[in-house]
Amino acid sequence: MPLLVDGQRVRLPRSAVELVRAHPPLEERARLLRGQSVQQVGPQGLLYVQQRELAVTSPKDGSISILGSDDATTCHIVVLRHTGNGATCLTHCDGSDTKAEVPLIMSSIKSFSEHAECGRLEVHLVGGFSDDRQLSQKLTHQLLSEFDKQDDDIHLVTLCVTELNDREENENHFPIIYGIAVNIKTAEIYRASFQDRGPEEQLRAARALAGGPMISIYDAKTEQLRIGPCSWTPFPQVDFWLQQDDKQILESLSTSPLAEPPHFVEHIRSTLMFFKKFPSPENILFPGNKALL
Repeated sequence: MPLLVDGQRVRLPRSAVELVRAHPPLEERARLLRGQSVQQVGPQGLLYVQQRELAVTSPKDGSISILGSDDATTCHIVVLRHTGNGATCLTHCDGSDTKAEVPLIMSSIKSFSEHAECGRLEVHLVGGFSDDRQLSQKLTHQLLSEFDKQDDDIHLVTLCVTELNDREENENHFPIIYGIAVNIKTAEIYRASFQDRGPEEQLRAARALAGGPMISIYDAKTEQLRIGPCSWTPFPQVDFWLQQDDKQILESLSTSPLAEPPHFVEHIRSTLMFFKKFPSPENILFPGNKALL
């Protein structure tokens, strides 16, 4: 079944701008989201989702009331929610394998909503900007296309991506919104930033930087974060990269060097240090080849 907006079948356009022009309520919702001030979200009741991770839970969760992610430049943050039982999935997509990731997002929600009598699936897409390499544009198109191919009706409620999330300053382009949070209990989605990106921030960042695929990080039944076991080949020339200055790291290891948040280089350096410390993590970080809980 197709992707729907306000009950109508979406004809997939060439750009996000065309899509919102055809559906004015989408344009208005994007405008309202962009106009919000950014809320600082503390660690209480929060599950932070990093790049290439997804987390899904429901309003019944006793430990978590907020899912959130930020630092999205060319990446998109996706929220899929079932209105019947409130099951909510948040993921941070970077375009590495959208074709595999969208079915994963769908199945994670469906495992919660098999017995839901009523309600519908609603999707919210936020992030990206008009970047030079058009990576955001490509990811927007991939996500819309893949959601459109799913068997279920999916209602597109928020589209604040790429050109709709772009601001220009001195002829350079930047995202307006870098991060969002969703309140599981109330379904509110709002602009957010996060001081606390744990637990195990460096390990999770290393897994993504080493090319690991999208994974689900949370077991809502036991209310536990679950990481690994994962492995990586030693990061090539880690010492070389650690010797480079900030400018070199930014230009070589970012998809959009001018638009990165201020802590990007520090984050990359700490992840590289983690690779240096744990060139092969299997036995040290995951004793007995068991997941970290």
